[in-house]
Order: sequence, then structure tokens, then C-alpha cells
Amino acid sequence: MGWRLMVRHLTLMEYADEARSSFNEVRMTPATGVLSSRIVVQPAAHIYTYQDYWGTTVSAFDVSHPHRSLSVEAVSRVETNGPRRPRFVAGTPDPSMSELLGCTPATSVSDELAELATVQASGRDPHEGAEAICAVVAARVAYMPGSTGVRTSGQEAWDQGKGVCQDMAHLTVGMLRAAGLPARYVSGYLHPKPDAEIGEPVEGQSHAWVEYWAGEWLPLDPTNGSPVGEAHVVVARGRDYSDVPPLKGVYQGPRESRQEITVTVTRLRG
Repeated sequence: MGWRLMVRHLTLMEYADEARSSFNEVRMTPATGVLSSRIVVQPAAHIYTYQDYWGTTVSAFDVSHPHRSLSVEAVSRVETNGPRRPRFVAGTPDPSMSELLGCTPATSVSDELAELATVQASGRDPHEGAEAICAVVAARVAYMPGSTGVRTSGQEAWDQGKGVCQDMAHLTVGMLRAAGLPARYVSGYLHPKPDAEIGEPVEGQSHAWVEYWAGEWLPLDPTNGSPVGEAHVVVARGRDYSDVPPLKGVYQGPRESRQEITVTVTRLRG
């Protein structure tokens, strides 16, 4: 049984002086179960929407006149599903999944870590192997906000033993691929308070987890060590974070800027 959620994601950019123009891509529209979704930009701009290579909804816009701030607000209502029970389907990965078996700078792991991943998966079915790898990551890397940056790799998080959900997802993806399982990085939102009242807005989170292929795509959340279910809202999938940033853009203007992000999730039903 799933939930019905409302997600409000607000990003505010403030510049030290006037920005002469800006060009932006937004990935904040949920991928499944969407009942309604809107994106509002200030200063007002025409928004062009398309699907990227990975199937993510992208809202692109540019502001071609001087502005001192930029706000992007995405509000969506979605229906989510409970955890899925995995089923094993025999077969080898399709050649089209080769991009999800290779390394990227964020997901590349050392030979020693690749060997550890192979050992964890050896003699187990894909589900057991993926869960074993996920458990190794959760045991090694402590969740510590602010301990890493956007460009930190999964290997670096392993080496220092701490990181955030992005790092754990990168690390898990890299180890799954090293063990021969196609894997992809998933970004979205997490409702962090299971006992919240219906209609109670809570401070939500932009979140990252993984999906691996075993005849079908199945999710794992290495940060929380819990099933991916009704509290998770999928927005984007790709090789790593670089394929799925919520807001990506360039601007002409001052070097200094400040960004403020607020995510609010409200359980409407379920």
C-alpha cells in the first residue's frame, strides 16, 4: 500500500551583484505516480520541457535580462508504492546496459574494493549479492552531513569512512558494477518521518539511492539500510550524480553567489 505525498522543492540563488543572464536545467519532476506537477521560476521565464537520454523530465529555461536573484519552485503531488518483493529472472544483461556496468570518476573503485565486491556476490543470487554489498557500504561509511562535497567520489567516502547519501550511492553503484551487476544512481526525495500526521508538512530531504538489474530494476537504499518504498519519490536516474542534478546552469555575472534549498514533504493520504 502506498502513500500520497506533496513535495515542495524551493531553490533560491542570490548574486553579489546583477547577473546579466542565466541558462538553467531543472530535474525536479517526479518520474512515476505523478498526479500533478508544476515549476515556477522567478524572474518569470518560458520553460521548455523534454526527456533526457536517461528518461528524466528536464525543464529548461533562460533569463536573458539582468537579475539579482533566481528562484525555482517545484511542487508535485505523487502516489508512491510500498516495497517491492524481488523475483529472480535468469539471463545476462542486455548489451545496451554497458553504460551501467562501466566506471565513472564518481563510481570508480580500487582493485581491492572491486575484489571485495566480487567476494560478497560470489555464490549468491543477484539479490543476496546486492544486499551484501549494500550492507558492507552501510557498515563502513558513517552518514555525516557536511563531511564531503559534490565532487567526492565513492572511493574517497570509503577511504575516510564517512559521507552522505550521494557518496553511499556512488560507492554502492561502483561495487555492484564491479561484481558484474548493472547499476544506476537514483535521485529523488525522502519523507523522513513515518509517524507524521496526515497533512503535516515536514522538512524533507533530497535523497539518493541505487537500483540494480536482476531481470528487472530493483532498488536499495544504502544510507538508511531500509527497503525503498512509500517514503521514497523517484525523480531521476543515471550513471551517477552528474546525470541527475536538481538544478544545473551557468550565468554571466559576479563570481560570488549564495544558494538556499528547502524541501518540504507532506503526507496527504495513506
